[in-house]
Amino acid sequence: MNTAVTKQDRIGARVPHDVYETLCRAAQLSGATVNQFLVQAALKEAQQVIEREEVIRLSPRDWQWLLELMEKPFKPNARLLAAMEHYQKVKNADEDNTFRWEP
Repeated sequence: MNTAVTKQDRIGARVPHDVYETLCRAAQLSGATVNQFLVQAALKEAQQVIEREEVIRLSPRDWQWLLELMEKPFKPNARLLAAMEHYQKVKNADEDNTFRWEP
C-alpha cells in the first residue's frame, strides 16, 4: 500500500487572553478546534491578499477598451521612434562592452 506523507510546519503565536477567548469562542461556534479555526481564517486572508496583489480587475468598459487597443494599437509618433532607436543603440553598445572600467 502506497501512502503519501504530507510535510507539515508549525506556526505559533502569543496573544492576549481576551483575544484567545474570542478565538476559542469563534472556533467552538464554527465546530472547529482553535488551531483549525486559525489556519482556515489565516489561509482565507492570505488568499485574499495574494489575489488583491496579483489579479487586475477591469470593468467591462475598460476590458473592451484594452481589447481595442491590442487589436488596433496606436502608430508610434516621431518621439517614440527616436526613443526606440536610441534604446537599441544603447542596448547594442552595452552588449559589446559588457564591463568597462577606467580608473
